[in-house]
Amino acid sequence: MQNYISLAQIDETAQTIRKQISIQPIAGIILGSGLNHLADSVQQAVHIAYRDLPNFPVSTVQGHVGRFVIGELEGKPVLVMQGRIHFYEGYTMGQVTLPVRVMQRLGIPCMIVTNAAGGVHPDFNPGDVMLITDQLNLMGMSGLNPLMGPNLDEIGPRFPDMSQPFDREYFDLARKIAKQNKITLREGVYAGLSGPSFESPADLRFLRQIGVDAVGMSTVPEVIIARHGNMRVLGLSGISNKANLDGSTVTTHEEVMEAGKVITPKVEKIIRGVLRAL
Repeated sequence: MQNYISLAQIDETAQTIRKQISIQPIAGIILGSGLNHLADSVQQAVHIAYRDLPNFPVSTVQGHVGRFVIGELEGKPVLVMQGRIHFYEGYTMGQVTLPVRVMQRLGIPCMIVTNAAGGVHPDFNPGDVMLITDQLNLMGMSGLNPLMGPNLDEIGPRFPDMSQPFDREYFDLARKIAKQNKITLREGVYAGLSGPSFESPADLRFLRQIGVDAVGMSTVPEVIIARHGNMRVLGLSGISNKANLDGSTVTTHEEVMEAGKVITPKVEKIIRGVLRAL
């Protein structure tokens, strides 16, 4: 199976969406595990299931609804992904990042990406929210970069700069909104692994030694594709479990989903505040 998806395929998907909406979204929002609730408060919403789109992969993970919700949030037109696509589901990197390519072809200038992550930093606890200040592309270092294959020159350069994967003005905005809402906002580096197995204690000790603060199984490929097309990006991790550096505890997907109930109201306040300021 080819890793990449052609511009014609991307445009076919984008046109199918465009025909069903009457607004021009100014932000794309990707909701991670346990964070789907925000999509339900989008007003005048048009719902488009992934399975109804040409060339589009379908979410198979519990807690990922698998549809676009397009409408207004805080009075701003948005496109929300209620459920994302993961590499571990058996899709190619091209399929995993197709939603971001579609956002680009729909003319959406910025992306807010969220995820559930394991807290590797010893001070992080379940229920915390972390502002992603940088990312570690462990999937890409092992040959799974979503930009492999022919470059889409119409969207971005062959060798895009990744010195600032996340937008620094958005950092300041998120910090300000968190402070206004009395939310403790952690900050740090997010590492993207392929999954679907959770990390071993040795994996986690290694990640901590190389400067990782939170770890998950998504986000990094999406951010690379977003930056290739010059989209501005804000990243937020919901810390759903504490990294098990000594092998004394067991991590489950149910635990991740449960933590989402505590994390969601905090992430929602930050996203709403950012949208109001856009």
